[in-house]
Amino acid sequence: MPRPNTANIVAGFATLRANPLRTTLSTLGVVIGAAALVAVLALGDGMERFVREQIARSTDVQSILVAAKTSVTIDGQTFPVDSYPVFTPADAAAIVAAIPGADQATLTVSGRSAIAGSGGRLEEVGLAATLPSLADQVGLAFAAGRYFTPAEADGNDPVIVLSHTLARRLTGRRPEEAVGDTVRIRDRTRTIVGVLAPVEGEQVGAAYIPIQGAVDALAPTPRPRAPTLVLRARTIEDVTPVQQGAERWLAARFGGQWQRLARVESNRKQLEDVEQGMILFRLFMGAITGISLIVGGIGIMNVLLASVTERTREIGVRKAVGASRGDILVQFLAESVTISGLGSALGAALGLAGAFGVTALMRQQTEAQIYAAFTWGTVLVCAVAALVVGLSFGLYPALRAARLSPIDAIRHE
Repeated sequence: MPRPNTANIVAGFATLRANPLRTTLSTLGVVIGAAALVAVLALGDGMERFVREQIARSTDVQSILVAAKTSVTIDGQTFPVDSYPVFTPADAAAIVAAIPGADQATLTVSGRSAIAGSGGRLEEVGLAATLPSLADQVGLAFAAGRYFTPAEADGNDPVIVLSHTLARRLTGRRPEEAVGDTVRIRDRTRTIVGVLAPVEGEQVGAAYIPIQGAVDALAPTPRPRAPTLVLRARTIEDVTPVQQGAERWLAARFGGQWQRLARVESNRKQLEDVEQGMILFRLFMGAITGISLIVGGIGIMNVLLASVTERTREIGVRKAVGASRGDILVQFLAESVTISGLGSALGAALGLAGAFGVTALMRQQTEAQIYAAFTWGTVLVCAVAALVVGLSFGLYPALRAARLSPIDAIRHE
């Protein structure tokens, strides 16, 4: 024989099956609310992913700078310091390995240099000696060719990458045809392996070579040049932990006085603005969908209250033959949770279909590659919402039914 609680739940299900039209109408509000919730979550996750990719490509929010302090300011006067760290490619590899949230690191030495092109044309430009990872880290786009490879960097091969405007001025040809031509920097011939995509407003131009060639290509200086180490966090949320990890790495290497030798910086204000924008977006979308679910819950409450009125005699008979208040309470709560559960399941399917359809239309009408994102977190939220709505809005009708007097209920017409 089934336990009393199980029997009450079965009785609740039987009532729902006996009134399919009422069940359908009461479920409809939850279907709409759950569909709105799932659609907004799926669209929101997809849009957030798209925004994150755009931020990663077009900004340096996820970058953390580690630079040596080559000077000190005293009373408004700047003085050079005698001792400072000179980071190497081995340091870049070591710091990435030491910090879990760090995706990659690049090393850059910058300066001015004269580059001679075809026909002896001489250009004074900004020259950056970098690791091969720079291209991926800052998202360089190419009109032709590529960035130099790790093998070319390790061998200090005579290669160079030019900006679009600089390639045209130095070779006298279309930038797309400049790959394979040669230029000269301080009596060393270098082969052009890549030309960057054009940038609006570009005037001066820039050039990139492997960092191992910095000594040969940049003008000599009285003191060693101090490369700048730039870390990239995997996600926006990893920026602060990566910055803290970089500080620990410096402390482990240089001791407690590392602040005198180096500085660690990030775009904290810009990062905080981005994080705040994402939180506000989620709260706004959650508020909209919450209203839809409340409307659906009110529909459940109205139907159950009507059901209590119609089934007053039934409730009285059940109490007269031994049913307790708890039995009646469980029966009506089971009906409420079942209605909200069915509505949430149907709404989840409808919401996902709508989200994928909307993003497909967005991709068709615009160039934005936005895709709806389906996650188990969305399913969990929908399941919890169904339980909360069912219990919250079914509690009052269930209590009202449980508190009915058996004698008055049986006499009810």
